[in-house]
Amino acid sequence: MAGFSGDSIDSWSEKLLRASGYGESGFAAGFDVNRPAPPHVLADILCLEARVDRPRLVVDLGSGTGLSTRVWADRADEVVGVEPSPEMREQAEAATSAGNVHFVQAYARATGLPDGEADIVTCSQALHWMEPEPTFAEAARLLRRGGVFAAYDYDWPPIVDWEVEAAFEEVLRRVRAGRAPDGRGMRYAKEGHLERIEASGLFRYAREIVFNSRERADAARIVGMALSLGPLTVLLTNGKSEDELGLTALREAAERVVGDSEAEIFLGYRIRLGVR
Repeated sequence: MAGFSGDSIDSWSEKLLRASGYGESGFAAGFDVNRPAPPHVLADILCLEARVDRPRLVVDLGSGTGLSTRVWADRADEVVGVEPSPEMREQAEAATSAGNVHFVQAYARATGLPDGEADIVTCSQALHWMEPEPTFAEAARLLRRGGVFAAYDYDWPPIVDWEVEAAFEEVLRRVRAGRAPDGRGMRYAKEGHLERIEASGLFRYAREIVFNSRERADAARIVGMALSLGPLTVLLTNGKSEDELGLTALREAAERVVGDSEAEIFLGYRIRLGVR
């Protein structure tokens, strides 16, 4: 891996985790309530690509509060979420009752799980936080031949109403502008995931799959989605106001357009996958 020794990866990962905002009081609970859960069609697609009706083992890297892990509870024999943040993992364990789903505290590049037993390895809205090469190597090690690694993300903002979307996009713009100058938290742009999977040489076939999901949300949840962004939480903790970050304008737009009633919203998903 160009430019990083094992020690430097460890040090960078730990620093990034501390700066992510995920450890802030109440963040994990708000994340779990407001973030979208992957739709069941995602599992259908990945099982199809992995040529399996019911996976024996699914490993979810960067599993956060378990939203992306629990979707497999009824679809797989065993599901393991891998998450380095103690606060996020504790929330995942508290919110998960399925006996075949459990969580380990580890980084995605060194899970400690056995070789070649996973049918599917997923990484939901998290690969941009990880060093790609060691993460791909670990995913390939975990997968049986023909198994599938899938990094998937949803597009911000959710599709709900143009005025709300414009206000949400302004929040995103201000968060990007307010990040620390080194920019390491988002060094690996999502747009490059597929190219990096292909370039790794670890997968026989790679492609991108695009689909959408439907959910329902009121104004409070739409604002909660914005507040579930770690970098925004860091900026608020460091003294930026909601006005400065565009949250006040987003809240006003969401309350004016959506209010307390639940509106149907859409989320666009992008899967970048590799077949082992």
